[in-house]
Amino acid sequence: MSIKLDLTELRAFVAVAELASFRAAAEAIHLSQPALSRRIGKLERTLGVRLLERTTRRVALTLAGREFARTARTLLAEFDGALMQMRELGARPGGEVTLACVSSAVHHFLPDVIRRFHARHPRIRVRILDDPANEVLASVLRSEADFGVNFIGTQEPEIEFQAVLEEPFVLACRDDHRLARRRSVAWSELAGEEFMTVGKASGNRLLLDVALAGVKQRPAWFYEVRHVSSLLGLIEAGLGVAAVPKIALPTRRSSRLVAVPLVEPRVTRTIGLIRRRGRPLAPAAQHLYDLLSAGARPERLRATQPRPSARPVGERAQRRQ
Repeated sequence: MSIKLDLTELRAFVAVAELASFRAAAEAIHLSQPALSRRIGKLERTLGVRLLERTTRRVALTLAGREFARTARTLLAEFDGALMQMRELGARPGGEVTLACVSSAVHHFLPDVIRRFHARHPRIRVRILDDPANEVLASVLRSEADFGVNFIGTQEPEIEFQAVLEEPFVLACRDDHRLARRRSVAWSELAGEEFMTVGKASGNRLLLDVALAGVKQRPAWFYEVRHVSSLLGLIEAGLGVAAVPKIALPTRRSSRLVAVPLVEPRVTRTIGLIRRRGRPLAPAAQHLYDLLSAGARPERLRATQPRPSARPVGERAQRRQ
């Protein structure tokens, strides 16, 4: 059976125990003596024991009262200490923001935005959970992250999805590959290529599998990895080609990777900001959210929802996850 203790009753009892006087205790905690007596009486009824022996001349602790007085002092000291820590934390110009982001979108969305955020909030730490799409969604749902950057979540009733960027999947190949100078490549033309892919646990893989369900000549994979970043390393080493989100490709000039548009069909995904519906963000987290919301230029979506041609692919893939 659980016992519900009131902090005001504990403070009243400790005051009487320390001062050995109802009058002095009442003055110390700014209560009338009848109100103080009522609190002590209620505490004794809750615990089922007598804590104080009262006479016209003095107040003394019973054996149970002496034992409980030590417990009550400890409880009040721990509570007051925790309350003081929270007040100090709220007063300090520091803190922490946790952001979950699909790993293939980290380098496109985060560096410039975090640089600006840090200039504004130099004492606030930013934790980035660079995970697959399912884990990003789960982190936001479990409140392990303040918000996330993801391409799934629009069908979750507890999630608010704000679309910021629609991007195509492209063929990633090395600059000396025979397809590197093509204006576009059809999926069926990849049937004979050494094709690489991410595993089926990846949201990108599921999205592509659904989108290509009607393509008769689909590329068969030779190498499978877990992360898009691993794919890019293998491609740059000359081991083959892969279909990747366009923003996953590095922008440095030293890279030998080339992006060629993939068509028939053209497959896209919509990246958006996800957060728990109806749950306000802390001021620092809201500022980072706003910076990301405005920072997807020049490819930012004009509308706040994905276009009908792109949305069903991502949503069907989400269903299968």
